Amino acid sequence: MTPAPGWYPDPHAPHLERWWDGTAWTEHRRTPGVPGGPVPPSPGGSGSRTRVIALVTAAAVLVAAIVTGAVLLGDDDPEIRTGPTTAPSAQVPDGVGPTPSGPPSESASGPPADDPDLVEDQLNGITFPLLDGWVRPENISQDDVVMTTPGTHDCPGEGSVCRHGLVMSRTVTATDETSPELLAEEDVSDAVEDAFEEDALDRKPHGGVESHKVVKSGPVAVAGRAGYFVRRQVTTGKGPGGYVQSLVFPSTIGTGAPIVVRYVFEAGDGAPPLADMDRITRGIRAAGDADPGGGVGAGVGPTP
Repeated sequence: MTPAPGWYPDPHAPHLERWWDGTAWTEHRRTPGVPGGPVPPSPGGSGSRTRVIALVTAAAVLVAAIVTGAVLLGDDDPEIRTGPTTAPSAQVPDGVGPTPSGPPSESASGPPADDPDLVEDQLNGITFPLLDGWVRPENISQDDVVMTTPGTHDCPGEGSVCRHGLVMSRTVTATDETSPELLAEEDVSDAVEDAFEEDALDRKPHGGVESHKVVKSGPVAVAGRAGYFVRRQVTTGKGPGGYVQSLVFPSTIGTGAPIVVRYVFEAGDGAPPLADMDRITRGIRAAGDADPGGGVGAGVGPTP
């Protein structure tokens, strides 16, 4: 038995809800407790749509009943009035929760509605400053990309086109390790291979990796949390090579699982300045944080 279509906790981002269409996860997500989210059609035809509408209507009635009860009880119990009351999220039964399938989607990141100079990573609850020379991702099949340099160019080796710069973010879920230093040191090696060795079609756009070395590393404050970063310079078989950086810090939402931010910068003409890595790091904020300063990221001062 599988659960009926509806909103359930997202297995990849527990602080969000994701639409389950009765057979698989869709790409529709929303913040729990926020009414008015979209109700995507399920694949079962009009009968399924009718069931979905009935389920949503029933959920709305349940929420209204809970809120009304909380208000009435709140007149006699001051503790009930200390915070908002929301209905509990539905749970997907054990053993149910298939991973999404189909072609890779474009990044889930998008601009906050009121600030065109920021890029919001809704899945990880953080925002990035959109610096001059950077744009939001367009026509990107790679997951987790939050911003890129504009345009593409011919790769120096095999393959079609390359980009001068990429910034990606994701939540660490494959390990129980929580140390930002250990996670950054582990991730940066994978970052080198992913960025400059082979692409998804087993081609070598940069002629492969010949060598790489750490040029900077150290602790850094990010979004008010203690993090760590490692930056490596990469020498490739063709072209000018480049730099990768892995930055790890605890999330400010949900379970506090570590967030990894990867920077991939090519070297040579047209490449973004390395200082942009530090500038972006200093500008990372928890979503909804309107304070533009406060020393967040002020610890960017790595030791060689």
